[in-house]
Order: sequence, then C-alpha cells, then structure tokens
Amino acid sequence: MTKALERREKLRIDLVQAAERMIAGRGLAGLKTRDLAREIGCANGAVYNLVADVDELVLRVGSRTLHRLDEALSAAESTGDPSPQETLVRIAIAYCDFAAENLELWRALFEHRMAPDKILPDWSVNDQLQLFRHIYHPLALLFRERSQEELGITARSLFSAVHGMVALGLEQRLVAVPLPALRKEIAGLVRAMIDGLVARTE
Repeated sequence: MTKALERREKLRIDLVQAAERMIAGRGLAGLKTRDLAREIGCANGAVYNLVADVDELVLRVGSRTLHRLDEALSAAESTGDPSPQETLVRIAIAYCDFAAENLELWRALFEHRMAPDKILPDWSVNDQLQLFRHIYHPLALLFRERSQEELGITARSLFSAVHGMVALGLEQRLVAVPLPALRKEIAGLVRAMIDGLVARTE
C-alpha cells in the first residue's frame, strides 16, 4: 500500500471514529460533516473522498456498533445456565443493557433512513443478520421439529417483542422504566413467550 493510500485509509478510520463519537454525544441528528472534517483535519469536501455519502458513514458507524453488540451478546450467551430458555433471557437482558449504555448509537441503528431507491450494502445486511444467530441457536435446541424458516420467524418475533420493550422502556419521557425494573420485565416476557411456545408443541 502506498503512503497516499495509507493516509487515506487512516483518515477514513479517523472519520468513522469521529462520527461515532459525534453520534454518541449528539444523536444522529447532530452528525455534521463540516464538524467532522474540522476534527480530523481535512477539507469539508474531502469527506466524500473517504466515504461515498453520509449514508455510508452512518452505516460504517452502525457496523462498529453492531460488532460491539455482537460481542456483548456472545459474552451473555456463554455465561450462566446453559439451558436454551435462560440463554435467551440473558441475551435479551444483555441487549437491553447495551442499548442503555450506548443509547444514541443504538438509536441511530433504527433512526437512520436511506432513500427508498437506495440498496443497503451486502456488508451492512450481513452485520445485521449475523446477530440473529444468538436467538436462532437456542430456539433450534428448543424446537428441533421446526424448519429453518419457522425458526427464523420466531427469532424475529422474539427480537421484536424485546426490542419494543427496550425502545419504550428507555424512552426519556413519561413511559420511561427504571433499568432494573425493565430488565426484570424483559426476563419475564422472554420466559412467558418461551413457555407459551413450548406448551403449544406439547
């Protein structure tokens, strides 16, 4: 790699890290390329030599967030009671804790909207889909007779339920729920859902 390419790659990494800090501090709406350019020491227009557009920049930050979330879920998955139900409970609570600790970065994953005619890059899609394995694998142990497609739907449904509770519970308005209570409610929800699904198969 030439020195010019090395410098460009370093600037690109600096740009993504600066954008991550800016979103963490200001929220997605506070992301300003002019401020980013000033922080990393380049001209405003040079930002678009490093990433195609703001969409790519936000997705690159999102990719870093998803990788850290993946690590948090992996740690939860491998610690404690190995039963599938309790593994799912720990994963759900870990998701809640990660969202609470990285609130603006977590929100940005869901707030960012691309133009309807713009296609999400494969690497970004893969980053998102990889996370579902944490839910899919315990469900596959619980419901061995289900097809991959059925397990995938159940995994997405379980995620949607937990995500909804986290999103509302962490809302900083009237519906906010204290984190210890939210964690307890999420654990109860996951256990109730799994108990219900198991009962339907008996």
